[in-house]
Amino acid sequence: MVTVIIPAAGQGKRMMRGGNKVFLPLVDMPVLLHSVLTFSACSEVDNLVVVVASDEVVQVQTMLCNLTGIKPWKVVAGGSERQHSIANAIKVVPSTTKTILVHDGARPLITEECITNVIKASVVHKAAIVAVAVKNTIKTVDEDGWVTDTLERRKLWSVQTPQGFDAHLLRKAYEQAEKDQFVGTDDASLVERLGVRVKIVCGCYDNLKVTTPEDLTIAEALLKERKSMVESKGCDNNEMMRVGMGYDVHKLVKNRKLILGGVEIPYELGLDGHSDADVLLHAIKDALLGAAALGDIGRHFPDTDIQYKGVSSLFLLKRVGEIIAEHGYLVHNLDATIVAQRPKVAMYIPEMNCNIAAALGLKIGQVNVKATTTEGLGFAGKGEGIAAYAVASILQVE
Repeated sequence: MVTVIIPAAGQGKRMMRGGNKVFLPLVDMPVLLHSVLTFSACSEVDNLVVVVASDEVVQVQTMLCNLTGIKPWKVVAGGSERQHSIANAIKVVPSTTKTILVHDGARPLITEECITNVIKASVVHKAAIVAVAVKNTIKTVDEDGWVTDTLERRKLWSVQTPQGFDAHLLRKAYEQAEKDQFVGTDDASLVERLGVRVKIVCGCYDNLKVTTPEDLTIAEALLKERKSMVESKGCDNNEMMRVGMGYDVHKLVKNRKLILGGVEIPYELGLDGHSDADVLLHAIKDALLGAAALGDIGRHFPDTDIQYKGVSSLFLLKRVGEIIAEHGYLVHNLDATIVAQRPKVAMYIPEMNCNIAAALGLKIGQVNVKATTTEGLGFAGKGEGIAAYAVASILQVE
């Protein structure tokens, strides 16, 4: 059994609207109800616990009573801190619950796909959180406004919700936090204090938290775009799927950076090539172009052209996506495999998925990168080079 706790007791002072921001209208319903309906639509979810301020309990109960098609629910009063609110909710979670998810009521753009991924990861790893790779350089600053350090961006992730946990583990984490009088910034921080490792589940950049008026405007635009896409797909009977395959290989040499999936990977060798030699993205681009019968990357970005010397393959991947769109196609999904004996790249795959999805305007679930070795056989097994295979499917829209 999976129970979802939705904390929504915040005052939303930065929204500058007065009152709880989760009651603000967003497209066709209050912010809070978008999350309630999405979780209710997820087959893996069994029930909901919504946490609001004590003087808002009746209001939310009335809202939920008037909402059809939602999972069994309870509404409880929150506390002075988010952590206290969730502690109140945990007390009413059914004893039969095996997995507890916690999701901010002010994140209305969560998807069923993301929810399912978190639940699966929570079952396997006991603790899992949604996050996206940080795009900007992050610096630490002292009280006087001086930079003290520049953090390594590839290791930084912006944490979102839902966060999922084994129910027994989360209860234990909250009990220990209360005993120690510790207040964390999120639920995972309480679990981490117990020495439990937390697994990252790659999320979506549009899973934003509505905090300021600008966030509400962005959320409205994104929801309208989703609705428009669903309606247009529902009316279009002329879509045809096409499939393409890509393969590429590059030699490992000294004095080159190793770039895979747009991620710089620490290693004493790098891939040799005219551009940044990102063998994974080269295979993906060829697969996409092949699916559309538009040749290969050599035709569009020849290595004899000086403008492509050292160019980012992520930049070229974005351009391939534009070429695909110009010819009337939509990218449906990508599956790719990196073939390398060393270095080990598994820990970088979530960031690769994020980079590829962002370049092509896809959801994370439409991109799947894997890695394998050759058990020491061949050029890859000997560490002489790295290869990549990719399969892409696209939709032709007439």
